[in-house]
Amino acid sequence: MGTEGSEPVCTDAAVAEALAAQRLERDAEGSLDAALALAATLHAPGQRERYRLLLERAIAQADRALAAAEQERAALEGQELAAGRERTLATGMGARSTLARAHAARAEDALHGAGQLSLSAQRAPTREACDDGWRRVEAIVIGAEAAARAAAAFAAELEAGAPRSKAARAARAARAAAHRAEVAARAARTIVEERNHAYTFHTDNGFSFGEGWHVAAAAVLAGATVQIEPGKAGTPQAEAFLRDAGLSDHLQAYRSRPRAMKQTTEIVARAFDADPSSAQRRLRAAFLGDAPIPEAVAGWVDRRLADARAGAPCRKKVLLWIRECVHHPHRNTTLAELLELTDLARRAGLVPVLTGDALRDGRIPEGAVDMTLFWKDPIFRQLDMRRAQLQFFEHLKRTHGLVGQVGVTTAGMDGPALMGIPTMYLTDTPNVRMRAWVGAVPGYEEVVRESGYLERVRRGLSEWAAAP
Repeated sequence: MGTEGSEPVCTDAAVAEALAAQRLERDAEGSLDAALALAATLHAPGQRERYRLLLERAIAQADRALAAAEQERAALEGQELAAGRERTLATGMGARSTLARAHAARAEDALHGAGQLSLSAQRAPTREACDDGWRRVEAIVIGAEAAARAAAAFAAELEAGAPRSKAARAARAARAAAHRAEVAARAARTIVEERNHAYTFHTDNGFSFGEGWHVAAAAVLAGATVQIEPGKAGTPQAEAFLRDAGLSDHLQAYRSRPRAMKQTTEIVARAFDADPSSAQRRLRAAFLGDAPIPEAVAGWVDRRLADARAGAPCRKKVLLWIRECVHHPHRNTTLAELLELTDLARRAGLVPVLTGDALRDGRIPEGAVDMTLFWKDPIFRQLDMRRAQLQFFEHLKRTHGLVGQVGVTTAGMDGPALMGIPTMYLTDTPNVRMRAWVGAVPGYEEVVRESGYLERVRRGLSEWAAAP
């Protein structure tokens, strides 16, 4: 009991609560300061995770400090202790300041996380993985929005509680932090709203020409949205091909963050799995059209075969693809393997026709017809180049007995494969992306370079040669 004229003595519980609240408030501020000190090094390994843990700790400590301050205030209810009320007020303001700034930092970090994860989602190899990634992005964005609301609420409480006190500076800082959080949350939401569902038809020479067949086929068979890489030498030709294929309604203006090209092989495989004959008919109608093969294309092929004395229609032929690229050079065709394949084709009674890239040393195996780099001829470089190149293969099939194609995994083979030319692609290890077509696209086979693989190729060539 206090003496007359003095303030009542605080209860032991109030003192304990006061000390706990002050300690937690200081700890929370220290954790936040430690987190913010890492801001310049977040790109270093492990730093962002540490940053996030410190933010979570700061928020948890500040929440507990605020709760303890409220308990102290309740314990002092009815007691005229100016010092106690001032202490409670200061602790509560400090906790709210820390919470406003920590939630703002969390919102800004969520923006970074949503941006990074959205890029990963767009690059996902399957549609399921892509959609799952975007669901995780949405969850992060929701977290950013919740953090922004929390920052705004604590800033508002700080401003209302001490508009003219020494905490005014902290209130301004909290309001600035809340504004940054709101901006970050809006930017994070924009990432989701601007999600790009399109697949890109690349026209840059740095990308595989053959992957254009994958994109176009996904649009024909499954209605996939397509965007064309703009401003490149091949852009007009790509657009002409897609429009000629009846895909005008599937084109959109180019935007960043498109879906991963790797998904298109799976899309095509599903359509073939459902109805192989229908899928192949639809693609042939779209890619080749119903007009006769132009004389310029047919004449070019006929002359090459005549010059090579291999033009008799009764002699069946097989394409042997050559790959010679800077990208993944270990996958390139070797001369030793090409000689083996040429010999196997001839022994099966087939005329080997070389296509694809040029041989490094220019040596043409005996008995082979050289049609490498055919697409560089002006006939195949016009506005209709994509259709003309498929017509090249179609004329070989219709008129000159082309029965199949063999070569190192290359997307250049996939256009003819989708048109119905039996295919054996060679690979050092199973190709996860292209194996989706094995058993789905008629006549599409994977041949892993393992013991006895050339015998498998021999059997395949013999079957092609014997087919009616």
